[in-house]
Amino acid sequence: MRKLLSIVGVRPQFVKAAMLCASIERWNAACAPEDRVQHLLLNTGQHYDFEMAEIFFRQLPLPPPDFHLNVGSGTHGAQTGAMLEKIEDVLLRELPDCVIVYGDTNSTLAGALAAVKLHIPVAHVESGLRSFNRRMPEEINRITADHVSDLLLCPTLSAVQQLRNEGITENVFFTGDVMLDAVRAFAPIAASQSSVMEQLRVAPGQFVLATIHRAENTDSLERLEQLVETLCRLAKPTIFAVHPRLRMKLQQDSSLQYLRHCLESASHLQMVPPLPYLDMLALEANARFILTDSGGVQKEGYFLSTPCITLRDETEWNETLQDGWNTIAGTLPDSILPLAETLWEQDRASRPKPRLSAFGDGKASDRILDLLQEEKPVAV
Repeated sequence: MRKLLSIVGVRPQFVKAAMLCASIERWNAACAPEDRVQHLLLNTGQHYDFEMAEIFFRQLPLPPPDFHLNVGSGTHGAQTGAMLEKIEDVLLRELPDCVIVYGDTNSTLAGALAAVKLHIPVAHVESGLRSFNRRMPEEINRITADHVSDLLLCPTLSAVQQLRNEGITENVFFTGDVMLDAVRAFAPIAASQSSVMEQLRVAPGQFVLATIHRAENTDSLERLEQLVETLCRLAKPTIFAVHPRLRMKLQQDSSLQYLRHCLESASHLQMVPPLPYLDMLALEANARFILTDSGGVQKEGYFLSTPCITLRDETEWNETLQDGWNTIAGTLPDSILPLAETLWEQDRASRPKPRLSAFGDGKASDRILDLLQEEKPVAV
């Protein structure tokens, strides 16, 4: 029996790991006992907010974690260091055949480093992505994880090419994107089961969905001021899902009270806590357009044929820029607001459909599981 161990800690990783868990469950149900896969799940606790973590274990095909490290928040160094020490203890006890890390978070970095130092093979789901902005901690995490991983599982062909550009050619695979698997599986469930539209009293196509969480935006007073001004001037019904990092800053930093007052005074703006996955999918599918600095939300909007304005200066998901479905706008109100006005007035049906084939065929998790079971996979 092959033993795999997945390391997760934040919302997108719960979704990605859930799809792999579902593939493993299907595999184990269909094969002989000696061929079954043992899959352990380790939650670092990087997201310690209930709506950002535990509720995902209730809504998704994700078993309770076998290990919960309860690391919580902290500076990048302190958080990563605490994870590294605790993950190493688990790996020494369990000695898995392979450690699976996902995406670009501190949990990804700590998991990859802990495993490689113990000579345990590392598989990186979502390899090869680059924003080419090393001020982003996520960029450092993903580069480091790629360069120490043994199995590089790429969501797009451009990610495969990027690894080649960096001299990484062995055990590199285009698997497709597990997030596409998830959206295809859960968007219909969200449409039938979520009542978030009724709860927030919004109608399909008659509201904007906004999220802000990147450190480059929340830790920069200038950029945060620009984004708050944008939201306050937008003058369209807007659901603003407030990330715990930003919510805490607005509540605890007395110098930011004027920003909090501006947001709370905007009559068109509903500030809501982080949303469960199914509710978020329902809002993404029904929004007129999305304002976000989240890579995952950019993609989910694209998969759901909802236009997006990215509140950053670059994106690692260039495929979403095709046919104007996603636009990079930075944080200046005078850059964002004209785009927002255009999207509000535009009939999205006139735009070519998103090119989802760039992200695979919706069977990425099955393909990843096949590769994880091979002792020495051969890249194509």
